[in-house]
Amino acid sequence: MSDKLPDTPEGAKPINGTVKTILEWGPLIAFLVAYTKLKDSVFTIGATEYQGFIIVTALFIPVLLVATGLQWWLTKHLSKMQIVTVVMVVVFGGMSVWFNDERFFKIKPTLIYLILGSILAFGLTRGKSYLQSLMGDVMPLEPEGWMILTRRFVALFFGFAVLNEILWRGFSTDTWVWFKTFGFTGLIVVFMLSQAGVLSKYGIEEDGEEKDGA
Repeated sequence: MSDKLPDTPEGAKPINGTVKTILEWGPLIAFLVAYTKLKDSVFTIGATEYQGFIIVTALFIPVLLVATGLQWWLTKHLSKMQIVTVVMVVVFGGMSVWFNDERFFKIKPTLIYLILGSILAFGLTRGKSYLQSLMGDVMPLEPEGWMILTRRFVALFFGFAVLNEILWRGFSTDTWVWFKTFGFTGLIVVFMLSQAGVLSKYGIEEDGEEKDGA
């Protein structure tokens, strides 16, 4: 049996669970705390007024970069999703700060979900599950199971893209921030729990043998 932690991707160094959680959730928690304290503030920098949300966004970018850099330094590995997220935060967060327009940052999740959904959908048209390349190390499944799960993730990501658009366009910034942080996370947890049947039926044991009853 391998000494590698079950949730440690191939080629990555194991990392303390607490440290991993801090590095992954720390920047987001810091964003929420800063947003709560500064959301009603207005800052004048170089004769230009910036709302608290813009300032918090500007602070969030380097914090996320440092946390992600530390995670790479400790594990020598970053998931494709982490890389995509960091790039999108830097690009669209930077645009929000540069143009002093929070809409760029709010549309970022929509684009991330559309990109992920489109990539997975493209793989399906080729008879492949790109989701397997992202999650196969930590959640081994038979090929049929990956295809089923991929189709469902495509629907989930496109649904999230639509939901994010509804939220930031139709509701307050407060509502968007809190739902973006906890609502989407909760929906993903519920989604994964709802896939228990697929995971059970098509799951593969660590020794490479199919689970009994599959």
